[in-house]
Amino acid sequence: MIRIIKDALSQREEIFSAVAEKVDVSATVKEIIEKVRREGDAALYYYAKKFDRASLTSLRVSEEEIKTAIAYVDPKFIEVLRTAAKNIREFHEKQKNPGFQIKKENGVVVGQKVIPVDRAGLYVPGGTAAYPSTVLMDAIPAKIAGCKRVVMVTPPDSNGSVNPHILAAAYVAGVDEIYKIGGAGAIAALAYGTETVPKTDKIVGPGNAYVAEAKRQVYGEVSIDMIAGPSEIMVIADGKNRACDIAADLLSQAEHDKMASAVLVTDSEEFANLVASEIEAQIPLLERSEIARASIDTYGKIIVTESLDDAVDIANGIAPEHLEICVDEPFKYLERVRHAGSVFLGRYCPEALGDYFAGTNHTLPTSGTAKFSSPLSVDDFVKKTQYIYYDKEALREVSRDVEYFAKCEGLTAHAKSAVIRFEEEK
Repeated sequence: MIRIIKDALSQREEIFSAVAEKVDVSATVKEIIEKVRREGDAALYYYAKKFDRASLTSLRVSEEEIKTAIAYVDPKFIEVLRTAAKNIREFHEKQKNPGFQIKKENGVVVGQKVIPVDRAGLYVPGGTAAYPSTVLMDAIPAKIAGCKRVVMVTPPDSNGSVNPHILAAAYVAGVDEIYKIGGAGAIAALAYGTETVPKTDKIVGPGNAYVAEAKRQVYGEVSIDMIAGPSEIMVIADGKNRACDIAADLLSQAEHDKMASAVLVTDSEEFANLVASEIEAQIPLLERSEIARASIDTYGKIIVTESLDDAVDIANGIAPEHLEICVDEPFKYLERVRHAGSVFLGRYCPEALGDYFAGTNHTLPTSGTAKFSSPLSVDDFVKKTQYIYYDKEALREVSRDVEYFAKCEGLTAHAKSAVIRFEEEK
């Protein structure tokens, strides 16, 4: 049963401790990474057998396998994928940064180049649920950024096959290579490379605790997007909503994972009770009812506040991954939202729109990290290089200032380099 909390602002600590406990898998992950570094492909075959129960003869998904997947899935699914991809491209195209250049009157030129990483590595989960939507969300920004090689890894089933819907999504998104590997071993392969799997420069995508810890451990060898935790949703709703709608929105995240958290914040105690009852009515109807039940019982909350302004304050404190604002004038509250991964506005904007179709990215910061990090974007697949040009007279003009600044820091070689070109003129 979901818990109802009143006088939330005085119980701040209880509300803010709603982050699921972390399981320490660091030692196991370290062992897996080291084995992949030492043994390469052999270790990947070993872990496919051990964890996925798959006896693979090849790590790379063949063109024939992709064609078979395309023929297998419902044509309607391909059509929906293409429409979703169009929306995702349209949104992410706006994120492209052309760089800049500043030319000054004295001949000085300074600027910044924006350069895509050469190889992007995408991790796509394939455990309790397969997510072709994640393929679109990760691959399309990488393609828009201009990455030369987009490499995807995803676990196989026990027959050594990849979910055909994932392969179809990879085809629509333009993924260049796909490998049948999962878990910490897949992250290690993308970070260090093997005989078959190329080393990449950036690894993105969600996964379980082992994937998250592997990304943490390889960071520095490669870049990563974020350390993603369990899924979260917070819904701010007044009493004018239908309880069945809000209950369904909360359960849309609860069904992800037993450690997912679903929180409703409302200014109506009567509505809070209606939603609690509706959640109990809807859970038995879900295919993933056992997962949703565990999530709601452990991490679900309904918070009753004095006002919706208080609700926004709570949201800013928790910094949820997904934040729905189900009121008549949601844009009024949007201005006050400072910390959230993605915000869904109005009574007809369920979080599922962002997961699949609207075009915004669904790879989002979790566990309060929206206070300092952002959704996955084109920016994740580029790096920036600065450049400077001074001609002789431009350097002469500032050389003594540079010399003075360097000497203030005690760096006399720096100081010398600023003036040495003009010493012979004396």
